[in-house]
Amino acid sequence: MTVSVAPRFVPFSTFDTFHHALRAQLAQDIEALFAYAELPSPLVDACRYVMTGQGKLVRPLLVASSFVSVNSSNSDLRNGDVSDIEAEAETEDLDKLNELLDADIRYDMCRRAALAVELLHTYSLVHDDLPCMDDDELRRGQPTAHIVFDEATALLAGDVLQTLAFEVLTAEIPTFASYDEQITSQLLAIFAPRARRMVAGQMLDINAEATSNITQDELEAIHRDKTGALIEAAVLMGGICAQATAQQRIALQDCAQHIGLAFQVQDDILDVTASTDDLGKPAGSDEKLDKSTYVKLMGVDAASDYAKTLFQTAKDVLKPSFGTENTLIELADWLWARKK
Repeated sequence: MTVSVAPRFVPFSTFDTFHHALRAQLAQDIEALFAYAELPSPLVDACRYVMTGQGKLVRPLLVASSFVSVNSSNSDLRNGDVSDIEAEAETEDLDKLNELLDADIRYDMCRRAALAVELLHTYSLVHDDLPCMDDDELRRGQPTAHIVFDEATALLAGDVLQTLAFEVLTAEIPTFASYDEQITSQLLAIFAPRARRMVAGQMLDINAEATSNITQDELEAIHRDKTGALIEAAVLMGGICAQATAQQRIALQDCAQHIGLAFQVQDDILDVTASTDDLGKPAGSDEKLDKSTYVKLMGVDAASDYAKTLFQTAKDVLKPSFGTENTLIELADWLWARKK
């Protein structure tokens, strides 16, 4: 078994340090995956371009934050580096060694899950930006894939990122421990239907364009799939990797559903209140496409109040299972404060 090495994203004392470590880990894992996949040029160049920009990494953060929150709640065990594992193996019995190795496998399954959700999310962005969809020329502060390369390459890059999102859960990549079959089957059972829901939500969103009488319930039904499904998958997948109990999974799903809606409400607000430079993508695109949004439905102030309430509820539902201090609550606060 190949044991993962630094950078690790657990544990860290501040959320900013946690975020930085996750970004470093994800960058390392992206390169390992592309080396494994052996994609031809310019396909690999387009994939690397869209996967290594300065995105917020919200979905991998949700995976990792859920993993850390469950781990912290369920055990005093903390993952160390390889030297820590070797030192303990010399002094502890076989059961302790097996426990440490099992913890390392779970951590690497979390790495796989974090990479999977970012691959799927990025594929959706690449396709969203195409001329046949939103026809945007800027994403994450840089020209979109079809502008830098061409439309056919961008289309294929999105296609292969989607396939890699599933393949990474079982791929034999040298920098990962071998995948755990039981964890993987649970991850796929969560991930696959929510990937399907994300695409269905995109279709519903297109269908709702130029609709003047859409209700809040109808709008939320769209965004529970379009935005919320992958956020829900991310939180649940992190919990599964950390062996969350049934009760904990219920709390995680409830939290994720509220974060998913809050995140979309925030996006709608930022589209009309932030600049293109701040967003890293064209401001006002929702209005240009005549999309149904929470701002259009209820106004900026009411939408902001609604987002704040949703984030607070997301935190409140976690407290009975995970206490008042956990990484998911820190992430919710970080998301509420975001400006892009």
